[in-house]
Amino acid sequence: MTEGAAAGTRPDTRPTKIMYVAEATAHGGREGYVTSHDGRLELRVAMPPELGGDGNGTNPEQLFAAGYASCFHNALILVGNRAGYDLTGSTVAAKVGLGPNRQRGYGLAVALSVSLPVLDAEVAAGLVDAAHAVCPYSNATRDNIDVTILLG
Repeated sequence: MTEGAAAGTRPDTRPTKIMYVAEATAHGGREGYVTSHDGRLELRVAMPPELGGDGNGTNPEQLFAAGYASCFHNALILVGNRAGYDLTGSTVAAKVGLGPNRQRGYGLAVALSVSLPVLDAEVAAGLVDAAHAVCPYSNATRDNIDVTILLG
């Protein structure tokens, strides 16, 4: 799958109108909890064992993976419906990796696994490319982090 236009020719994907604003607050960083302003979200946050924590809570990478997977899947369903395809039974799974970068900070990498069991490979690939162009998470991460899309 393609990752976007060459640097400097990237299309402007910023919203022209804000239709919804999500609000969340972190208390205690990676060893605390997160809440949403409407009270629908309240989760304990903990470092995973791989990073020296006890793992007794979710973490920002899991939350990002859940958000990206659901958003990309919705974009896929949208473009599929527009093209006349029923994507019942399709799924999107996301893996978000965290590690050090060359600037002495940390970076992310994402792998999306897309399952479109009822479509042939060429149609499925076209829908995945179209969803990648529509999805707000894809637009936000394009040219910022490595995003790999696996179709299977």
